[in-house]
Formats: sequence, C-alpha cells, structure tokens
Amino acid sequence: MKTPTLPLFNYTPKPYTGPSAEEVLRLRKEFLSPALFLYYKKPVMFVEGKGQYIFDEKGRRYLDGLGGIVTISVGHCHPHVLEAVNKQNATLQHSTTIYLHPNIAEFGQKLASKMPGDLKVCYFVNSGSEANDLAMLMARAYTGNYDMIALRNSYHGGNASGMAATSHSTWKFNVPHSFGVHHAMAPDPYRGPYGRNDPDAGKKYAADVKNLIDFGTSGQIAGFIAESIQGVGGVIVFPDGYLKHAYEHARAAGGVCIADEVQAGFARTGTHYWGFETQGVIPDIVTMAKGIGNGCPLAAVVTTPQIASVLAKRIHFNTFGGNPVVCAQGKAVMEVIEKENLQANALNMGSYVLAGLERLKEKHNIIGDVRGKGLMLGIELVKDRTTKEPAKSECAQILETCKDLGLLLGKGGLTGNIIRFAPPMCINKGDADFMLEVFDAAFSTL
Repeated sequence: MKTPTLPLFNYTPKPYTGPSAEEVLRLRKEFLSPALFLYYKKPVMFVEGKGQYIFDEKGRRYLDGLGGIVTISVGHCHPHVLEAVNKQNATLQHSTTIYLHPNIAEFGQKLASKMPGDLKVCYFVNSGSEANDLAMLMARAYTGNYDMIALRNSYHGGNASGMAATSHSTWKFNVPHSFGVHHAMAPDPYRGPYGRNDPDAGKKYAADVKNLIDFGTSGQIAGFIAESIQGVGGVIVFPDGYLKHAYEHARAAGGVCIADEVQAGFARTGTHYWGFETQGVIPDIVTMAKGIGNGCPLAAVVTTPQIASVLAKRIHFNTFGGNPVVCAQGKAVMEVIEKENLQANALNMGSYVLAGLERLKEKHNIIGDVRGKGLMLGIELVKDRTTKEPAKSECAQILETCKDLGLLLGKGGLTGNIIRFAPPMCINKGDADFMLEVFDAAFSTL
C-alpha cells in the first residue's frame, strides 16, 4: 500500500525561528501545570495554521482532523476573520458592557437571527463551561427549583457546575460539586439496551428521565441539560425523538430545557445550523462556544426574554464577555459560514467520509461502529464486535500512526476507544480521500 499523500496546497509557511520543541517541552514541564496532557508519545509542536491545515516548527503540514478540539470552524487564520479582528485590535481592544459598543449589539442581532422561536436574548461569556454554568443559574432562578437532570456520558465543562453536570469519572475531581444534579441513562444506540433498529428507542431512553424525576427528585426540577450530540463521550447521536420526549418530561416537572451546542452548533451537523434542530425540538436555553469564534475565547447563552429577565433581579457581570475584539471575530465567523456555504460542505463532505468509513468497517473488524452527523464523526474501536470490549490501546496506536502519516484526530469515550473526526468545515474531497486512505493504512498495521 502506497503512503497517503496530502492534497496539493499552494501555501508556504513562514520560517520558524523560535525555541525548539524540546526546549518548549522542558519549559512546559518546569513552569506549567502537570495536569496538562499530551496526545502523542513524541509531542508535536504547531506554530502556524492555514485553512484546514496546520504546520509544525519544521514546516511539515498536517490535516487538522480535530479542528482544535471541534473549535476551528471556518479554517485556521481565515482572511475575512483576520481582517475583522485586526481592524478591531487596532481601534479598541477592550470595553465592557457598562458602555455601549456596536460590535456586541450587531453580533447579538446576527446570532439571534439564527435562532428559532423566542430564543432572541444573548449573553456573552468566555467559554463553554461558563455558558453552561450561567444556563443552569438561569434555570434555577427562573423556575425556583433546584434539581437538574443531565445525562450519563456527558461533558459540560471543568468548573464546579460543569463538572457536576458532566458524567465521566475521568473528568470529575473528588470534591463537592454535584449537589442537585442527577444523571439519566445515556441514549446510546450502540452500547445501550435500545438499538438503531428499534423505532421507539428515543421514547424508551427518554422514559428514564421521567423515572429519575419521579424517584430521584421532589418531582419538580429546574431543568434538563444535554449536548445535542455527545462529543467527549464519543460522538453519541441520540435516537430520533429522544429530545422531544425528554423535553416533555422535563417541562411537565416544571423544568426548562437546555441544549449544549458547544460542539454540535454552527452548521457542523450539515443538515441544520444547530444540533438540536436534528431532533426537531426548540430548547428554552442554548449554550455555545468553540466553533462560535473559530478559536478565540468566546461563548454565549441564548434564551427567551422571559427567562433572561431573571438575571436583572441581581447584578450579573462578566468582565470580558462581549469584548469588542471577540465579538468582531464571532460575527465574521458567521459571515464566512454563510458566504462560503460551509453548512452544505459539512453535509456533503461528512456524508462522503461516513460512507467511506462504512466501507472500512467491512474491511477492518476492529471498527465496531461508525456514526455522526456532518463533520462531527466518531469511530468506535472494539476488540470483539460481539462483546464490544473497548480497544483502548489500539485506538491510541491508531492516533499515533495517523499523526505520523499527517492526520490529526481526537479520541473520546470513558476508555478512550473512540476516534473523533471534527475538522474545519472547509475541507474538500481531496482531504476526505486522504483521511480515508490514512485510516485504511493505519488499521492495516494492527
């Protein structure tokens, strides 16, 4: 089998003159938190990005198949985004919401125009963790109730409230944080009791939300929070109808429904702009981050005027939320998604890759499942398709081999046996073919 080759790309990275990767690693070990982890046995250092590609300090090009952990939506250093950011940086870098500034108002209008129903009020923060923290505060303040329902296998952030809603032991420290949060069964069609061939799977999984409300709470809840597609959990796509029935149970118990769009939002699913739209529902609160800013520290909570009004009962302020620079970047990102038809590209390229992965599944028995929507795809690796024993070490080796061949990927799931593919939405057919060739070559080494 010939070595896969990246598509031609008419761009030459700038010469790098900074410290070596070895020196950076030494400094990192001495001065940075030991909690920071690295993916590869031999750490790789990136110093420049362009479009769907990223370059190491020696000028080698890689396809960024993880998109900076599902964050680079329109491509690294997109010229339209750079123009907007550079212009604002040269004018005014910081102003808080205690003063007027056009960027936050115009960005809020732009974002609200993409939301269905009465979801028209925006509150800008700096990260997905902050957004989910604020959403849960809103839910509790609005309903007057305390208990929250989240899902097993979920990830909602690393702060105290995000960690409480998260349901992965690998992401939860042994400190008090989960007061009032209860976790329902994960609606996983591959590993759960109800599979893809069950037309009522969504309704059956959602019944556990009702069961949890009845037996684990007072019967009245503040809200239900769920990622529209579970990302860190391994790209778990819910059965049709799941959110519809889960929302019904939550609202019947007095709760509001929160959609975490940190990874699935901003056209990544291809068929829709928001992940929750693939389930045919309208939440009461939506949280978003990552792809909203194409790499800058920007996040938002969007809700209805009625729910938003509860924050006016106290003082609530975020120093950097709505900063003029990040708002310029966020608005520019949305303009690129529209102008370059990236939602359609995410659908077309995602469907093409998914079909290719299905063919690879027939060839390589280690592939237990392939799934996803648009350019948010997962490949679950198992030692045995019958027992579904996770192939953890094999997954790590596949990531190493793919990196050596020029493809960067992510992993997910509790045991790290699920490959995650979520590249910038500007990838082309040549990139997709390269990725499939790399996978075939990597799986053939096991």
